[in-house]
Amino acid sequence: MLYDKTFLAIIPARGGSKRLPRKNVLDLAGKPLISWSIEAAKQSKYIDEVVVSSDDDEVLNIAKEQNASIMKRPVRLATDTATTFEVVEHLIKNFEKQYTYIILLQPTSPLRKSEDIDKAIEFLHTKNADAVISVCEMEHSPLWSNTLPKDKSMATFLHKEILNKRSQDLETYYRLNGSIYIIKVAKLLEKKSFFLKDNIYAYVMDQKKSIDIDTKLDLEIANYLLSKSI
Repeated sequence: MLYDKTFLAIIPARGGSKRLPRKNVLDLAGKPLISWSIEAAKQSKYIDEVVVSSDDDEVLNIAKEQNASIMKRPVRLATDTATTFEVVEHLIKNFEKQYTYIILLQPTSPLRKSEDIDKAIEFLHTKNADAVISVCEMEHSPLWSNTLPKDKSMATFLHKEILNKRSQDLETYYRLNGSIYIIKVAKLLEKKSFFLKDNIYAYVMDQKKSIDIDTKLDLEIANYLLSKSI
């Protein structure tokens, strides 16, 4: 709780994953991947309760061992086509307690720390915001990228106005890093989206903490960074 606002952390972790099978329970630096997010949430100064939503018994057992609340997800919400909003909506409508804000913490962002969560909550309070979403600076400017035609011609690959510019002279761009989504429950249920049209702000995180585990290479990078105690 921060002043009179209450916070429920939701960690969605289904059992299936096509690109990296069983990724939410894979070992990362001696612990299941999902454990990193549960620990960060439970160490937060402001989060009132942590709940894991999953269709998978192994995931739910890990959550129980770490004293997190659990919500068994129906099969229809454990498919590749189920949206994050649908999963969160199901949990909110079936959870016994009500909270002012929910904080979505995807288990694929294991390098996010409790202090990142707390700073995002404090930023939300400072802005009196309805929502805050974490981002990080892009590794490469999107102005240096484009689609390619079938013949791979680069004749129109770059816009004329940036042809002679150095990369360091280009504007700084940011990307979603998938780590922290905070939103007022009433607004989420009304708009059915984490992306509101107003009163929403970006919480900027370090690139090193912004890795999103989707492939084996991502997991190896995360292991390396954790070994360096980032």
